[in-house]
Amino acid sequence: MELAIRVHIEELPEGLFLATSEELPGLVAQGRTVAEALEIARDVARKLIEARRERGSAPNLPPTSQTRDYTIVVAA
Repeated sequence: MELAIRVHIEELPEGLFLATSEELPGLVAQGRTVAEALEIARDVARKLIEARRERGSAPNLPPTSQTRDYTIVVAA
């Protein structure tokens, strides 16, 4: 099953990108690019979810089939 997790990306002063999520506390990832930060965030999220399931406290996240939020970037 695939889960949908909203991730916030912030550019740090040193030029790196930080990924965090309010929906999945503990999710923190850093990368040299947005794509790298998201890739690392996906791995961290998978490990967090697995660890929580093992403890019997899996996060309540919607499956991807139930979400329809998109972000587009438009040059203006």
